[in-house]
Amino acid sequence: MTSLPPPPLSVGPYRPLTVGFDLDMTLIDSRPGIHAAYLALSAETGVPIDADLAVTRLGPPLDEELAHWFPADRIAAMGDRYREIYPTHAIAPTLLMAGAREAVAAVQALGGRVIVVTAKHEPSAKLHLAHLGVEPDAVIGWLWAEAKAEALREHGASVYVGDHTGDVRGARTAGALSVAVPTGPCAEEELRAAGADVVLPDLLAFPEWLRAYVAEPAADLA
Repeated sequence: MTSLPPPPLSVGPYRPLTVGFDLDMTLIDSRPGIHAAYLALSAETGVPIDADLAVTRLGPPLDEELAHWFPADRIAAMGDRYREIYPTHAIAPTLLMAGAREAVAAVQALGGRVIVVTAKHEPSAKLHLAHLGVEPDAVIGWLWAEAKAEALREHGASVYVGDHTGDVRGARTAGALSVAVPTGPCAEEELRAAGADVVLPDLLAFPEWLRAYVAEPAADLA
């Protein structure tokens, strides 16, 4: 007899457990790879880029960072070129954040679904996850801040985990519980001020929190 996977766990009436995660500085530490990609773009174009500075403010869309280094009429072309060279320079150096694999596994062990919603170029996001051996149920790219609510609503996510105040705004716009980790450019105080419902020190704390969340009303855990 074929054994079937457990059905998705319900969180509230008729609401299956779906958890969304941001990518950069939430699931992956992409700083070494992005640093290398910016240096390569700088060397190719002859335009100085402070890659050390750029990797301290990851989260917003690429065009916002490129605007610090290129005139407006070159940003689109430079964005295209950056994405072309990105796989060569950025995939191999990128590492998982502490607890990332365990956080994804914790959702899936409960019969839940994991989606990754990121501002990153979607093909690049998928390359990172495949290289690191992380298998979410869906990966949605090109969405930043409030726009992330589109994917969160579409997939029925009740929780969204991220490291940036933009992630908090996306969760709140979608009506999802905002779980924040101060592992990126935003400190705990900023995340709380932006409206995060829960702030964990890192993803290592997520599995225990998740087990409590599905066992008790979310309001008791915020």
